[in-house]
Amino acid sequence: MSHVDWLSHILQMITITGRVDVRCIYGAPWRVAWPQSVIHEVPYHIVLNGRAIIEDPETHTARELVAGDIVLLPHGSAHVLHDGSGHAPGPTCERHGSAGLTLSENGDHGERLDMLCGRFLIGRPHERLIRNYLPNNVVIRTFPHPDESDAKSAPRHLASLIGLMREDSTGDKVGRYTILNALSSALFTLVLREAIGFDSPPAGLLALAGHPRLAPAISAMFADPARPWNLPELAALCSMSRATFMRHFQDTLGRSAIELLSDIRMSLAANDPRRLHLNLQDGSPAA
Repeated sequence: MSHVDWLSHILQMITITGRVDVRCIYGAPWRVAWPQSVIHEVPYHIVLNGRAIIEDPETHTARELVAGDIVLLPHGSAHVLHDGSGHAPGPTCERHGSAGLTLSENGDHGERLDMLCGRFLIGRPHERLIRNYLPNNVVIRTFPHPDESDAKSAPRHLASLIGLMREDSTGDKVGRYTILNALSSALFTLVLREAIGFDSPPAGLLALAGHPRLAPAISAMFADPARPWNLPELAALCSMSRATFMRHFQDTLGRSAIELLSDIRMSLAANDPRRLHLNLQDGSPAA
């Protein structure tokens, strides 16, 4: 079976729009806490200049973000961003623009941070496909890092997109907020595409799509979800035995092929039940 663009398939099922909410321009020390997002929102941050530490209070993990880094949090987890100094931050001042973008600044003069913060809004009820099958966070580095020589760490198209977003988040050009949100919507697809290309993609759907042996199965399910696929057929596409296929699929995705196919069908049916012509007796893949 030829390769199927599963990412385009899933984004045709799901309406995802981007919104930039805040541009943060801080001097250290600074700290911003973000609560758990509502179920149909995926927060993201783009470090335009400077550096930031992102912490997950639940898992007690932390990661440094540098200029050009993009982080998506598909599960909408509560998180904290700070300068890493451990010093108490001062107050911030917010200025709300007429089109919806807020500028947040503080009066401190330490190491500078310039960051865009926003959300991806997922059309209901499709948040299940995002939260169940994407990892807790996805980080893409768009500018070369001094300690990294891998050219893949600096995809030019993403760096250019960030440059456009920086430009339209400043000044008073007509239509800038609409353009900014349109660029933000494109960001979601570009970040996922880059993450698939990682040598070790994040767990879940991204790892499954990047798995050279399992990719034929996911392509088949997205290309023809109405077909009453069974596990032997899917395994044969991947040149595996049924047992080997089930084990690799579960280990890579964290869920079974049957669960993924059912969720794909549910998303299609939610958009338009007429698009999915399933025989009710044969609608679930056989074991």
